[in-house]
Amino acid sequence: MLVTCAIGGVALADPVTITDVAGRSVEVDAPVKTMILGEGRLIYAVAALEDGDPFARVVGWRDDLGKADPATYAVYQAKYPQIDAIPTFGGIKDGTFDIEQAITIGPDIVVMNLEAKGATEDAGLIEKLAAVGIPLVYIDFRDAPIANTTQSLEILGTLLDKEARAKELIDFRDSEIAKVTDRLREANPEKPLVFLERAAGYSEECCMSFGNENFGLMVEMAGGINMAKDIIPGTFGTVNPEQIIASDPDAVIVTGAEWDAYVPGGAWVGLGPNSDPEKAHEKLANLMKRPAFTGVKAAETNNVHGVWHQFYNSPYQFIVIQQMAKWLHPDLFADLDPEATFKELHARFLPVDYDEGYFVSLSED
Repeated sequence: MLVTCAIGGVALADPVTITDVAGRSVEVDAPVKTMILGEGRLIYAVAALEDGDPFARVVGWRDDLGKADPATYAVYQAKYPQIDAIPTFGGIKDGTFDIEQAITIGPDIVVMNLEAKGATEDAGLIEKLAAVGIPLVYIDFRDAPIANTTQSLEILGTLLDKEARAKELIDFRDSEIAKVTDRLREANPEKPLVFLERAAGYSEECCMSFGNENFGLMVEMAGGINMAKDIIPGTFGTVNPEQIIASDPDAVIVTGAEWDAYVPGGAWVGLGPNSDPEKAHEKLANLMKRPAFTGVKAAETNNVHGVWHQFYNSPYQFIVIQQMAKWLHPDLFADLDPEATFKELHARFLPVDYDEGYFVSLSED
């Protein structure tokens, strides 16, 4: 059971016991009025559940959204300029999370990504916060998003008193994924070999990829074979260029975002709301000129695509599953419209309008 009432009644805020994605039982007075987000990109989920100002309860957040996804930050900033005044934190993993600042703010809850669990425990953060009555819960849209997204949305629904809305989003997500998986199960088409490159062009290193979770599992759900699933033991890892040449994948899918804050003028593919499609196309084509892709089937046939990197860290994975299925099996999914699905997500759940720019493909040449 995800949530059990510790005290009966229907008061405005009652103690409830939440089982977070790390399996911890955490008592929280819910709904919460104030929260610190251990990662700014958790706003992707919060914004989908709140039916008003998504920042109304956010009294502190990590400073990553404006750096890792400035395009989305700009979209929300235009409608909610007050986000510039929200206190920011560094990351717990790099040791720059200010515990004293968090205690001074005194939120009802601190919400952390599961990936920060080790660093959080090493820093004694849970105990320090508990000493002043601030609980911490873990959710996850990154390490094992296919396994943990539903529970993470349920947890946020409880914290925000948006259980019904969370269920509606979960049902929508499940039904949109089923449009792909059900058809694949029935048609049982031949599966192409796919190489997924994580943050292509972010550094000169080649090539970061995904094991059997996150994008690695998403491409399998979309009807492909993840080339690195037996090479990378965990969610994230690296594949040697020689392995890519030897495997000769049928398709290549890279992730990209606007990363000028991290790697100014880098070779990365800039994707996200309002991105420049011509520039993204040019950079994607240039990435295929690297030695790792010399003579590879996917590069020779232009079966090369780019997707918004932040799908890997949000509850919106069903959108990219649909898009990858359409690329990998264009005839089978000729009627599927991932852009329309994304627009529906915005219209039904998000407080901002949809803007194009999340995908690019060389096969459209």
